[in-house]
Amino acid sequence: MDLSETAQRRDTDPEVVFSTRGLTKVYQMGEVTIQALRGVDLDLYAGELSVMLGASGSGKSTLLNILGGLDSATDGSVRYGEQDLVQASDRTLTQFRRDHVGFVFQFYNLISSLTALENVAIVTEISRNPMRPEDALALVGLQDRMDHFPSQLSGGEQQRVAIARAIAKKPAVLLCDEPTGALDSKTGIRVLEAIATINQEMGTTTAVITHNEVIGDMADRVIRLSDGRVADIRVNKHKKKAAELHW
Repeated sequence: MDLSETAQRRDTDPEVVFSTRGLTKVYQMGEVTIQALRGVDLDLYAGELSVMLGASGSGKSTLLNILGGLDSATDGSVRYGEQDLVQASDRTLTQFRRDHVGFVFQFYNLISSLTALENVAIVTEISRNPMRPEDALALVGLQDRMDHFPSQLSGGEQQRVAIARAIAKKPAVLLCDEPTGALDSKTGIRVLEAIATINQEMGTTTAVITHNEVIGDMADRVIRLSDGRVADIRVNKHKKKAAELHW
C-alpha cells in the first residue's frame, strides 16, 4: 500500500521518534502459527498524540508492545531515534523501558496497600530525573486525592494515578493500551483529558491504542490497523478536545 507523504507527516517535518520497516511478528501456539504483524512501515513523531485504531486481533497491541520493548519482532526493523531495538540485548531493553517509556494499560495495577502518592513514588525512587510525585498527581487533577488508597478511588481516579505513575519519571514516550477500556464514557473522557494534558504540557510523544473510533478525533494522526497491517493513516487538521468527544 502506498501511503502518501502527507499522511505519514504532519505540516512540519518533525523528529522521528520511532521508525519501523517491514515489521513482522509471528507467534507459534503449539502447531498453530499466528501472524500478528505483517510488514508494518510506520513513523511516530516527537510530541505528537497518535491514536491506533483496530478491531481485536488487528495487531495494535502487539505493535505497541514491540515499540515499548515489551515484545520482540520476528523480522524487520524497529528504531527509537538512532537505537536499534531489534538488535538490543535484554539489559538494553530494560534500560530503554526504564529511562524512556511510560506505560498505561487497561487495568491499573496499583498496589492496594499504598496511597496514590506512594504508588507514584515507587517509580520516582528508581528514576534518574523524576518529577515530584505530588506534581505528577497534580498534572492529572488528583492533588486532593494523594493520601487515598486505591479502594477509596473511583476507576477513573485509579487510572489517572496509573498515568501519573507512568509520567513521573518524565518519559519521552507514553504508550497507552486501551486506557479507557474498563471505564464509562464520562470517566473515560476525564482520563483522556489527563493524557492530552501530559502530551501538551510535557511534549511527550503519546500513542493510544483503542477500538473506540471516537477517540481518534482527539489525535494528531489516526493510524488504522487491520489484519496485522497499517490500513490507513489520517491527519487530523481539526482536533477535538477530549471533553468534546461523545460515545
